[in-house]
Amino acid sequence: MLVSTFLEEHYRLNGRLGRLATEKDDTFRLSTDSSNYLVKVSPPDEAETAVALQTAAMRYLETTASHLPVQRVKLTADGDDHVTIRLNNGRTRVLRVFDFVEGQVLADANPDAERLARAGEMLGLIDVALRPFTHPADRRGLAWDIRHFHQLTELVEYTPSSEHRQLAQSVFRLFGENVVPRLTDLETQVIHGDFSPYNIVVDPKSDHFVTGVIDFGDTMRSAVIFDPAVPMANLLGRTPDHPWRDACAFAEGYQRERPIQASELPLLPIAVLARLALRALITNWRAERAPERREYLLDHAKDDWINIERSLTVSLDDVVAHLREARHGHS
Repeated sequence: MLVSTFLEEHYRLNGRLGRLATEKDDTFRLSTDSSNYLVKVSPPDEAETAVALQTAAMRYLETTASHLPVQRVKLTADGDDHVTIRLNNGRTRVLRVFDFVEGQVLADANPDAERLARAGEMLGLIDVALRPFTHPADRRGLAWDIRHFHQLTELVEYTPSSEHRQLAQSVFRLFGENVVPRLTDLETQVIHGDFSPYNIVVDPKSDHFVTGVIDFGDTMRSAVIFDPAVPMANLLGRTPDHPWRDACAFAEGYQRERPIQASELPLLPIAVLARLALRALITNWRAERAPERREYLLDHAKDDWINIERSLTVSLDDVVAHLREARHGHS
């Protein structure tokens, strides 16, 4: 196998390669006699500069905030942080090796409010550490960047249910009226971009709770509030009677380490709803393009629409008041 050849030649690593299911990279677990590694080969359509940005952010955190449990990049025998693979058609793919982070992901845990706050603290610490970081590719465009949400209204037409279309329109209206006029003056920096429950490794028995942070694939420069908005969107509706409770617990922890500007706090719940709507809309759009996975994808998006609907029954002013109260408790 070609990957094994590259690993031996550039990293002096031999072992058993097992493929892992991931969204875009070709990803493998490499088990050697002494260690486990994660091997990623970037997709041919991903720019080398975008991969370089992800690696640079991880290495920057290792150097400036080595106490944070961010996944480590393994260097080649020559001290490089990647290997470029040139394909016959002139395109390139980038191979990288990381330490394998063992443990349970947050998605498989059932954390209480204080543990969710711990997860929030970890993202806050990462964002504080990344504040001075810059990279030539950090302004790359990404569909998942919430700041482009208002430009994706045409995705609504791929949503089969009229109720879901109405929910999407409500979120687009909230975003258009409140966030869009402020987009140019929001505080920005390089952010993780995808601090989802599948990218947070936890140990419920540990005081720190979060024991690993992985997958910097969506790293970019964007508004600071859009970073906590991603995990908060994933936590919406986990407690149906109080749809914002878990998301607010996460935000409380985040603000202990990285307080959100008072003028921006009212936009956070709207950014959370926008992220959840974006995920549901993109899923519906994919279902149209991949009929063989349509049922699976639409079923997957169903919960997102339920959670948007539940969350919109709560006054966003009340959510903001709750976030403010938590912020003052720790400022």
